[in-house]
Amino acid sequence: MTPLAWIVFMSFAGGLLSVLVASGFAFAARPNWVPILISYAIGALLGAAFLEVLPHAIEAAESPERAAMNVLAGILIFFVLEKLVLWRHCHDEGCDGHEHHHHGGGSHDHGRSGLLILVGDTFHNFVDGILIAAAFVESTPLGIVTGLAIIAHEIPQEVGDFLILLHSGYSRAKALAFNLLSSVATLVGGLLAYFALSRVQALVPVFLALAAASMIYVAVADLIPGLHKRTELRATIQQVLLIAAGIASIVFAHPLAERALS
Repeated sequence: MTPLAWIVFMSFAGGLLSVLVASGFAFAARPNWVPILISYAIGALLGAAFLEVLPHAIEAAESPERAAMNVLAGILIFFVLEKLVLWRHCHDEGCDGHEHHHHGGGSHDHGRSGLLILVGDTFHNFVDGILIAAAFVESTPLGIVTGLAIIAHEIPQEVGDFLILLHSGYSRAKALAFNLLSSVATLVGGLLAYFALSRVQALVPVFLALAAASMIYVAVADLIPGLHKRTELRATIQQVLLIAAGIASIVFAHPLAERALS
């Protein structure tokens, strides 16, 4: 197989495989477990942002200050994007404010968290495609190892993404469809990188910063406040343990990510 054929195969198969494995795990969870498992999703998001994506965004940027500025800009962008979603929701339903969407203790947020995490995941998948292409241009064995490593470290994050989509009110079919659509960005990134590697690689720090910003924003601004609605000690301990489990899943996959991104 030519390097281009390998890039297409690994980008397509890798994105598809990670999504299907993650969806199988997420779909196995009972519907009433989803609000509880959101704590795991928070840990997976924060672990991926701070242990995997952000360090490489800083390393790839011109300076740590530039990387920090990109992340801050990304957080502001996602804040504005969420505002637009809220305004549209209020316009469609004629609401007087947006606080009522938490009424009655419902877990849905009208798709806001799901939309934001899909945008960030698309950026992340695009960068993964660039990394796969760069590795295959160097050598086929390195490309295969890189592709497999990316699949492995994507799975725990994709599980968290699925749980967030279900928590946001997406059906299982829609959650699967949107995640598969987001995974196409891996193939797009791989193809663009193959034909214009130097130009596309210049954008990697920005895409990594935006991916990290989306993960941090969704976890801290949208998901963590919902955990505070359950103030009893047992619920708090459960939340802390699940957040730690989400972070641990990224930690265990981190050596593979390091190999892929080095």
